Amino acid sequence: MKQHHSDVHTLAAAYALNALEPAERKAFTDHLPQCQACREEVADFEATAARLADAAAQYPPAAMKHHVMAAVDCVRQLPPRVPDAAPTSTFGSALRRRAVPLALAASVVAAASFAGLAAWQNQQSEQYQQRATQAEQRLDDVSTVLAAPDARTAHGRASNGAATTVVASERQNRAVFTASGLPAPAPGKTYQLWLDHDGTMRPAGFIRQDGTVLIDGDTADAGAVGLTLEPAGGSRRPTSAPLLLMALPT
Repeated sequence: MKQHHSDVHTLAAAYALNALEPAERKAFTDHLPQCQACREEVADFEATAARLADAAAQYPPAAMKHHVMAAVDCVRQLPPRVPDAAPTSTFGSALRRRAVPLALAASVVAAASFAGLAAWQNQQSEQYQQRATQAEQRLDDVSTVLAAPDARTAHGRASNGAATTVVASERQNRAVFTASGLPAPAPGKTYQLWLDHDGTMRPAGFIRQDGTVLIDGDTADAGAVGLTLEPAGGSRRPTSAPLLLMALPT
């Protein structure tokens, strides 16, 4: 990654991801105390990277403890082992003879309970693994754009007060969108991104809360990125006034 000194401001994203070469890192580290804008940008990118990494982590489902404890309650304990010291009554012998099949039955019930629990846990694990894989892929895609040698950054502010940042890489034909201070949408609404292609607005994905997302679509011929509030599920064309329309950085 080679940058001229005049481009030192564009190294913020790569610095936050520890993707700079030693000489570039030293140059940016020397520049950082003197530039408030770069310090704020680095802090935003570091927070975004942390949120994306946390999204890739796997957490046990909240219901797992309840299911385990419920299964344990269904397990019948075996009777205590008592050494055969003296002859026992016929009643005692009969009781022991009945205890064996009861213990076996309890074992079968326990096995069935834990088999069902294991199947449920395996299904939950597969779902969480799939989500983790998708989150890791999103993190890789976003990180690749942020650390691109030709990454360019533009800042804006939506009409609802949210601070926004767009980082674009012409070489990769990709861009990412970051929002901070984005108010929660009303029930049944969602924030939708758009790419402006010579006046034609094309859907470019969603952002539902503060964070960073990869902009969907071809950015090569797009001139600007827009943000609107749309019905849940999105729209084919904007149905409300734009909250933001910002030129893509070049």
